[in-house]
Amino acid sequence: MQSLYDFNYEQIQDLAKSYGWKGFRGHQIFQWLYRNRVNSIDEMSNLSKETREILKQDFIVSPLHLVRKQVSHDGTTKYLFALEDGALVESVMMLFDYGKSICVTTQVGCNMGCAFCASGLTKKKRNLTSGEMVAQFLYVQKELDKTQDRLSHIVVMGTGEPFDNYENVMNFLSTVNHDRGLGIGSRHITISTCGIVPRIYDFANEHTQYNLAISLHAPNNELRDQLMPVNHAYPLEELMKALDYYCQENNRRLTFEYILLKGVNDSTNQAHQLAKLLRGYNAYVNLIPYNAVDEKGFKGVTHQEAMVFYDTLMKDGIRCTIRKEHGNDIDAACGQLRIKELKRGQN
Repeated sequence: MQSLYDFNYEQIQDLAKSYGWKGFRGHQIFQWLYRNRVNSIDEMSNLSKETREILKQDFIVSPLHLVRKQVSHDGTTKYLFALEDGALVESVMMLFDYGKSICVTTQVGCNMGCAFCASGLTKKKRNLTSGEMVAQFLYVQKELDKTQDRLSHIVVMGTGEPFDNYENVMNFLSTVNHDRGLGIGSRHITISTCGIVPRIYDFANEHTQYNLAISLHAPNNELRDQLMPVNHAYPLEELMKALDYYCQENNRRLTFEYILLKGVNDSTNQAHQLAKLLRGYNAYVNLIPYNAVDEKGFKGVTHQEAMVFYDTLMKDGIRCTIRKEHGNDIDAACGQLRIKELKRGQN
């Protein structure tokens, strides 16, 4: 059964009209979902019983339930959810100085096959609907409501490639960004892509204020081919050309994500190559400590080794940060908890 979360504000209005109801009915439903954050249609008390019964015949509210939850010593919280069809997906809440951020999953499994990532250990089964993404956000927000706290930021960086599920992701963001919905500011929302070039052009033409992050992880085609199969389809030359177009269309700063893998992409020479590739962009590099995945065999660098890479980039004129580690005592890397649960089910 379809979730009401699948509909953005305009679509809820159209849904109400399709039943012959007046437009304000759609507004009421939207308010119940996102301002009152009800768990069921029956809780929408200013709708007539007849209206609620009609809705209940075709729709549910949330399409997921919690399977497992892990809490790190640093406050990072990992959620494993089951969807209506039994598929498992993860979300992560992280604590920062500026607020609480949620990392949202967009697909069941992933077809990108990045060599270092747990998400790709299982191939993509299907795309998530926009409502299944909204539900991840709302489950965590409802927990925070109990302490009058709130999620302030969203990163679309969980399992899956967001631009491989473009329409549903953009619909999801429309709902969480809407001022009658959850009201998360555009500049507090970041979408990450490994480099699906046609969708970067589409995203550029949307002219939104959402932040764009590029999962780069290598400074040249040879290494990126080894680490990220997407580079065979869209090599760095095509990726950078698409980003040039994005920058022309949008006055927004880019983020380049770079996971530091010991002995693979962390040399001083590779830092110089990366600086040369990115010179001239309004961008910064987010250097990411690696959360080791048993099945992959890669190792992370020490903080001192990360600082050498950082210093090299900074001296070459590239702004960068070293991301604070989150959840290193739990299964915080994308896909880890889900993979463990799948293995548990096979035993």
